Amino acid sequence: MAQKVATQGGLVVVDKPGGMTSHDVVSRMRRLARTRRVGHGGTLDPMATGVLIIGVEKATRLLTYVIGSTKQYTATIRLGESTVTDDAEGEVVARADASGVGDEAVAAALGPLRGEILQVPSSVSAIKINGVRSYHRVRAGESVDLAARPVTVTRLDVLATRRAGAHIDLDVDVACSSGTYIRALARDLGAALGVGGHLTALRRTAVGAFTLAEAVTLDELAERPDPVTLPLQAAADRCFPRRDATEDEARTLSHGGPLDPAGIPGPYAVFAPDGTVLAIVSEREGKARPEIVLVP
Repeated sequence: MAQKVATQGGLVVVDKPGGMTSHDVVSRMRRLARTRRVGHGGTLDPMATGVLIIGVEKATRLLTYVIGSTKQYTATIRLGESTVTDDAEGEVVARADASGVGDEAVAAALGPLRGEILQVPSSVSAIKINGVRSYHRVRAGESVDLAARPVTVTRLDVLATRRAGAHIDLDVDVACSSGTYIRALARDLGAALGVGGHLTALRRTAVGAFTLAEAVTLDELAERPDPVTLPLQAAADRCFPRRDATEDEARTLSHGGPLDPAGIPGPYAVFAPDGTVLAIVSEREGKARPEIVLVP
């Protein structure tokens, strides 16, 4: 491991390995960055791999905006089996012969899962019911019924189809809004076809503009003196429209005061003359008002 230096904070695009929770990755990053101030921008299940955005130090405050970004995935759906978790980590609860399901039937069943839909999340999810996460209730033997919630699936395309006995495995490409459960798409596709379905593989390929092309493994990060790959200033410049402030404006904003509007669609980042990112602001009620102040 490389000799560590004190980090100034920023974002890290991690290629999360399978078998780790998002919290496990946060814990590892706390050790690598030598700070407790670390968070993640959108949970990935232990089975899943791929893009996980980590915020370090002040950049943890940017994660609010990252979490709402569009997500992209590649996944494998197995038709012919249903599991208690809607993925391969759960016990199989039903089997059916899917060998008679044709490609045209699959295509027809995928149609209603695209666009703006109401999706019932998987019961084994992190959603809280009266303060207790749903997966805790399910594992304690409770029956959980979660309310449907609106999500948007902008892309759900079949990349490959593999038939083996009673099973069909579909490799799919998905682009969707935050809050969409890919496991639930697998479950609902199987239900629509009458044979059941669950997720056997999931890889997140993008969160907003952050893609696998720039993702770094935890082992690679351990070899860096500072694990932060996108320092705070660069992260803000990357994630938001930019406004450059004068010295007087910078002084006002650093104390939480509003600026005159600039007509920039918000939220946007405001930078001091020396290049320091001061705040994330949005324009409302005739002023550019800070949502987050990042200095001192």
